[in-house]
Amino acid sequence: MTAETLRGRDALGDGGLEVTMERGRITALDRVADPGRDSPWIGPGLIDLQVNGHLDGDANAEIPSAAQIEMMARTLTAHGVTRFLPTVITASSDEMIARIRAIVEAVRTLPLARSAVAGIHVEGPSLSPQDGPRGVHPLEHIRAPSITELAQWLSASDGLLRIVTLSPHHPGSAEAARFLVSHGVQVAIGHTHASEDEITAVVEAGATLSTHLGNGAHAVLPRHPNYLWTQLAEPRLAAGVIADGHHLPDSTLATMLAAKRDHGIFLVSDAVATPSALRENGVSTVGGGVRLADDGALRHVATGFLAGSIQTLDVGVATVARITGSLSQAINLATAAPMRVLGTGPHWAIGARADVVLFDWSPGDRRIAVRDVRVAGVPRFTHTEDATPTTRSSSLL
Repeated sequence: MTAETLRGRDALGDGGLEVTMERGRITALDRVADPGRDSPWIGPGLIDLQVNGHLDGDANAEIPSAAQIEMMARTLTAHGVTRFLPTVITASSDEMIARIRAIVEAVRTLPLARSAVAGIHVEGPSLSPQDGPRGVHPLEHIRAPSITELAQWLSASDGLLRIVTLSPHHPGSAEAARFLVSHGVQVAIGHTHASEDEITAVVEAGATLSTHLGNGAHAVLPRHPNYLWTQLAEPRLAAGVIADGHHLPDSTLATMLAAKRDHGIFLVSDAVATPSALRENGVSTVGGGVRLADDGALRHVATGFLAGSIQTLDVGVATVARITGSLSQAINLATAAPMRVLGTGPHWAIGARADVVLFDWSPGDRRIAVRDVRVAGVPRFTHTEDATPTTRSSSLL
């Protein structure tokens, strides 16, 4: 296989960078003094650890299928996402198992999913039953953690289970955390109303993450203490945050970035499927009745609570770059930081998988504009001259 070199402005540093790829791996990273004023930015592929669905692809489809996951992989690539965790949310036990199995089948049989799916995130069903912290997770399926059910997930996931989100207020949460961690699964705290002692107990049992910190919460909280402060201050918890312009105000996101910079923080999209009914008339049955508001936020019709996001990490990166003034920091939060959570390096180094994104961006842009995406060195997306996004056919993957 012939080596290929891509050149651009270094999204993680100064000057330019040439990335040489061969046999799906990075073989050289060479500095370039002047890549050219019109050159695109170049950086690693984005990694999203919480994706419920995207466009017509849905990890929580009523009829789960491998094709749903392949669709997610295809459309996410156009936004620079080269690896992601399909996220299964609260449902009946049988429904959740079926969705896990569909993801496994996609990884086994479909080339795009095989290269893009980095594992499975299960968000629920052991979440808070209270309005606000529960979000749009169905109350009728909220239940305490069961070692038997967790063992079923592990068996069905064929080694792909990476993260489980739970609320520490449930009896047995610490035992569930210890069980999952002992099987190589990371435990995240989210959608919770737990006390400081309950959160600490689960952290002591091995929990290491917070799921979309600042969301899945009551509209009104005590000044202190509360479950957000506890997680923000806990050095053993790395926090996922949604930077889509809706879930967190700029000042809140800036505070979390500053507070967690030494503890760990990473971007997630929490993207959900937006089928044609939602895109065409703004109404969907996702989460029990969701409307696409005029401001671009997905909100539950009855409660007004946010129901995931229609934005992807290309928006998150631009949001953080605007708030911090640093493209490099923003790219790191969507690449190196989630890779540390996955622990499957090396990353953006000689010998690492050649996941490369070329994109345009200027300060103030709402999103990075993806030009070209390589996954393991293979072209997966190219923005055509007429500005129409196109993905390569699976025969080329």
